[in-house]
Amino acid sequence: MSGDGEVLGCVKIPSQPMELAEAMADAGENPEVVLESTYGWYWAADLLSELGANVHLAHALGNNWGNRRVKNDERDARDLAAMLRLGRLAEGWIAPPETRELRELVRYRARLVHHRSSAKAQIHGVMAKNGVYRCAATYGVRVEVPSSTP
Repeated sequence: MSGDGEVLGCVKIPSQPMELAEAMADAGENPEVVLESTYGWYWAADLLSELGANVHLAHALGNNWGNRRVKNDERDARDLAAMLRLGRLAEGWIAPPETRELRELVRYRARLVHHRSSAKAQIHGVMAKNGVYRCAATYGVRVEVPSSTP
């Protein structure tokens, strides 16, 4: 988009690193690029930065899309470019790769803890249905259960 808002071109780029690099070669030196924070945007932001682009991450909830009836990729791209040009683009922070990696580890651990808690609750439910009372030390401590056969 030019400085006066004229659309200079619109290209649909597949979500592949090689195609993105080829499109960037046609964009000129140090282009301004706006990304939506969709699934898998990390690699695109990193690649664009490596290729010399000034990358902006559009905040998912911070931008006013208005009450438009048509919402598609081409229209979104034009609106995001216009918001950037006018200085009205609400941006999200692009964390460095090291910080993103640590965040992913914390998210993954939280999911594992959730799965563990869910499994324990299911086990407790089965035990309760069968009249087996759980003791406080059911997990983490070995408990001898008397057998019902002599």
